[in-house]
Amino acid sequence: MKEKIVNNVTNALPSIGIDRISMFTPNFYLDIRELAKARGVDPDKFTIGIGQEQQAVIPSSQDAVTMGASAALRLRDDIDDEKLGLVILGTESGVDASKAGALYIHELLHLPHSVRVVEMKEACFGGTAGLLAARDYVAAHPERQALVIASDIARYGLNTGGEVTQGGGAVAMLVTANPRILEIEPHTAVYSESIQDFWRPVYTDEAQARGKYSTEQYLAFFENVWKDYTRATNRKADDFAAFLYHLPYTKMGAKGLKKLLEIDNVSQENEQVLKNRFETSIQYSKRVGNLYTASLYLGLLSLFENDETIDAGDKLALFSYGSGAVGELFAGRVVEGFRDFLYISEHHELLDNRRQVDVQEYESIFNDAVPYSAEDYSTNPSYYCGQFVLTDVTGMERHYSAR
Repeated sequence: MKEKIVNNVTNALPSIGIDRISMFTPNFYLDIRELAKARGVDPDKFTIGIGQEQQAVIPSSQDAVTMGASAALRLRDDIDDEKLGLVILGTESGVDASKAGALYIHELLHLPHSVRVVEMKEACFGGTAGLLAARDYVAAHPERQALVIASDIARYGLNTGGEVTQGGGAVAMLVTANPRILEIEPHTAVYSESIQDFWRPVYTDEAQARGKYSTEQYLAFFENVWKDYTRATNRKADDFAAFLYHLPYTKMGAKGLKKLLEIDNVSQENEQVLKNRFETSIQYSKRVGNLYTASLYLGLLSLFENDETIDAGDKLALFSYGSGAVGELFAGRVVEGFRDFLYISEHHELLDNRRQVDVQEYESIFNDAVPYSAEDYSTNPSYYCGQFVLTDVTGMERHYSAR
């Protein structure tokens, strides 16, 4: 508990942050080595050069709504209907140009009506925008809760340069005062500039990207916010137990860590610690692929659930990047007893029990997409998975169902 003194009156300020966190990804995956062989590419280019091993395959019955709702369902018992005041969906895979996907999730989870429900968009930054807005909301209303969901599907097209960096899934976070997992500090460093490194026109579900340029901008934005952050806080890399990065593919995060080691005087001992913990933080992403808005928080989960050396009190630095572009760096402090509030076995089981599909089946699933047109469409029940599914689009209205 921190204290703030105003006019000689001491007011206690509660810590605010992530109280519970859960993930979801559909039940199908593709081995990246098989994709490489089918595309006539050396598998090492994908596994070593890009840093991926598997890729989530997303049937049309799964979208930002269903995956987000499945991720958040596990938190439902911790949501107090009398205290919940805000629901935010961060996504760049929106299902409607007007209605917030968060409202569909609100309905599927039977959440109370006396809440603010919105969707946020700024490429892969949307989840962080939601999390920090939720933090500010709880700071203003310490007795309230906020539910933040980051949910996305990364699609670049078959046999394209970005195909290897596809994926999909969701991470849901309950934000409260006196959190049981991670306290989020109020100070951040942010940098925004209009650039054209990645975009998706409204008439297609496949993204356009200038890969090399986007990588350059990702690293430049990281350097900008890290330098701003250190100037404002007088902290250095050795003050942190781990650095977590937005992970469109895991090698991108590795480049971010390399940039940190170039611009900050990191001790030899801590350099190895940071490298080891970075490797732990990318284990889930290696198996799922790109989650856009949820990628940073999938890395946070991977670190918490696969690294036994993280201790209470450890400070974590988190770098979020959304093409177009916005970059922001913020810090969190690990809470005593945090492991008791993780879903480690459930998440491991989710990943381990998925079914592998071959390249031909993957291409079939990819091509069976909800059309960008007014025609009616029904999803394939053979690929239903998770707790919620999109069953059909009829009369230009989406219909969802619990399973």
